[in-house]
Amino acid sequence: MSKLEKIWEFKDLRNKIIVAVSLLLITRLLSHIPLPGVDLQRLQAFFQQNQAFGLLNMFSGGTMKNFSIILMGVGPYITSSIIFQLMGMIFPSVEEMQKEEQGKQKLNQWTRLATIPLALIQAFSMLVLLRNQGIIPQWDLFSLTTMLISVCAGTILLMWLGEIISEKGIGNGVSLIIALGILSSFPEQIRNTAALVGSGDITKIIGVFSFLLIFIITIAGVIFVQEGQRNIPISYAKSMRFGTHGGVASHLPIRVNIAGVIPIIFAMSLLVMPGVIAKYLESARTPWVAESAKFTADLFANQVFYGALYFILVVLFTYFYTSVVFKPDQIAENLQKQSGYVPGIRPGTETVHYLKTIITRITLFGALFLGVIAILPFIVQAITHINTIVLGGTGILIIVSVVVETMRQLDSQITMHTYDKY
Repeated sequence: MSKLEKIWEFKDLRNKIIVAVSLLLITRLLSHIPLPGVDLQRLQAFFQQNQAFGLLNMFSGGTMKNFSIILMGVGPYITSSIIFQLMGMIFPSVEEMQKEEQGKQKLNQWTRLATIPLALIQAFSMLVLLRNQGIIPQWDLFSLTTMLISVCAGTILLMWLGEIISEKGIGNGVSLIIALGILSSFPEQIRNTAALVGSGDITKIIGVFSFLLIFIITIAGVIFVQEGQRNIPISYAKSMRFGTHGGVASHLPIRVNIAGVIPIIFAMSLLVMPGVIAKYLESARTPWVAESAKFTADLFANQVFYGALYFILVVLFTYFYTSVVFKPDQIAENLQKQSGYVPGIRPGTETVHYLKTIITRITLFGALFLGVIAILPFIVQAITHINTIVLGGTGILIIVSVVVETMRQLDSQITMHTYDKY
């Protein structure tokens, strides 16, 4: 309550909150404006029955399930951002641009421009898939063009609103849009679960209480791991500047989950592809192609197979992305340039080897954690047998990360205003 009072006390901070909340409400209004000519009941049933597309719907903020004008959400923008981030690891020229302010601005502009073709491609693929499932009727060229332009414009609008929230409001705008979209499905799920409890079925009531217990443990675990880090002690050589005669002690923080939610997005993208291609080819005229497509679709519909493959891919991608982001060679080189060293470890090659060993061990725990988070819906449903509410570990991970980061920004803003006041 004291924080809320301080937020209301400082006018510019209060205005930032109002801007962020207002624009987020606009995004939720847009998500309920549907494109014409779709069977919404069949569409919602399709997303409930398909785990992979259910995850895509979650990342879009529920806009796919509503077939709204912002059908693809901020998905294409996220894809574009990841592409350019990975390009920085492959091409040295892009990596140099990421280190300079002007280069960052140019890369941001390229990311926005690349979002347009990605939105068109993803929207067209989704529309064709839904048409093949009989969810939307056959279209003519004008109808298809109208839908593609509307969906692409909706993604660009969301991207723009997200950037305004980041610049004029508080928190990361795109992350807040995704988090709010995930939270938007909770009221309906809670209502359905309350009706289930009201039925008086003892088995269902026990299942709901078990679900709540797992929910609380999951949130605590996510916060614990997200905030967890290993502090490697760093010492700097003695300096005679400014009358300082002793060495300076510091530490190098290494987070348990360096990769964040990116490995889950990578794994989900790979898992969606076989199912989508199989759905396309199920109606093929060649018998063996149609049979192979049906076998693939049935295989990926098997929750045991899907969950096991999902877990393995998330673990592998966690190691891959961590190796891309965390570079022991550069860290050891920078420490050596600044006359820094790890106590008991020689600078140079030994420091690199030491950092690689540490990051490999920490990443193992982070990778297993992300893998469990990814398949948590399967585990929870198997234990509780409750399907009226879904405990999406990925959704909780995103929400917790966004809330923690937003609270940090609020605390820093309040602290800054407090210093200015006194």
